Amino acid sequence: MSGKTLTRADLSEAVYQQVGLSRAESAELVERVLELMSDALVEGESVKLSSFGSFLVRSKNERVGRNPKTGEEVPILPRRVLVFKPSNVLKNKINKSLLSSK
Repeated sequence: MSGKTLTRADLSEAVYQQVGLSRAESAELVERVLELMSDALVEGESVKLSSFGSFLVRSKNERVGRNPKTGEEVPILPRRVLVFKPSNVLKNKINKSLLSSK
């Protein structure tokens, strides 16, 4: 693993280089796409990117947890969590890159 993290700035730079928009327009485009995705997720909708994967919001019910240090039972409040499910295309691409790097 390289340890490199892909950032918003990296995405904006890639749009700038490959699409030909100005740097400001590229940054605005990336921000708008991320904003649309996050707004949909906040509303409880799924976001599906073909050949990449799906982002889903799942609701978790209240449950009883345990403090590992003291053993005391603690209620865990109901909440919504974000889940990413990669597509088979992405899974295959990741596994293929693993095999070719050996």
